[in-house]
Amino acid sequence: MAVTQARTGTTTTEAIAGAPCWVSLMTHDVQGAQDFYAKVLGWSFRPGSLGAAFALALADGRPVAGIGSLGAEWHVPVAWTPYFAVASANDIAARIRERGATLAVGPLELGKGRAALAADRDGAVFGLWEGQTLSWAVGQGGSPMCLELRTRDAFEAAIFYGEVFGWAPDLPGGCDISYEHDEVMVRDEGGHTVAALRGGGVEAAPDPHVRPRWHVYFPVHDIERVTTAAVAAGGFALPVTPMVDGTGCEAVIRDPQGGLFTVATAQG
Repeated sequence: MAVTQARTGTTTTEAIAGAPCWVSLMTHDVQGAQDFYAKVLGWSFRPGSLGAAFALALADGRPVAGIGSLGAEWHVPVAWTPYFAVASANDIAARIRERGATLAVGPLELGKGRAALAADRDGAVFGLWEGQTLSWAVGQGGSPMCLELRTRDAFEAAIFYGEVFGWAPDLPGGCDISYEHDEVMVRDEGGHTVAALRGGGVEAAPDPHVRPRWHVYFPVHDIERVTTAAVAAGGFALPVTPMVDGTGCEAVIRDPQGGLFTVATAQG
């Protein structure tokens, strides 16, 4: 059941265990990041409930992402990071360690929940969140239209994340996974795609040139305007290219602090 949160005008709810429940940019310059994303994606910002080091990004008045300060003691790069809902951050942290991955920060108390930052066995950074979440979902409004793990071996990554978060076909109350065209697709209990893992064929050798990372896709209406604005605001944008499925176009952007993300627009 959703709970009204008067301070932000948004709602909180219980997310599906193991499903993405938020994305946040961890950066060294929170105010500079707000200025950049306001100019490029048209976001507005409000103070978050996690303290002065965090800001809540809004699109048309709805929460889409967070921006947080990256402490010097946090040994993780500036990056857009997905957070996955968990029932117990301690239990999931233990699973991560047991499987040879790295717990970089936490679990620690943040607001009314508990959070942790981790890196999988190939170095891709992701987060955990225990507690209520904002009313937010992949593919909804201005929220990310897609979360994609770009890795060296999608099959091995699916085993790792499946064991950590309980992803499994036909398992009630969690996320389902399936293998489609050398990608692993992750869907919630309603059948909605919430993430994709991409990285070589099931029997192919891992690609040593891939730098594993979770990548965030944000929807835009005018991709040429957005990429031009990104460059003008001090960022970098690769040329606009057609999307793989042919439904629109996309472009990779790097913000002034080094945070990578993709903007994409669907045609039709």
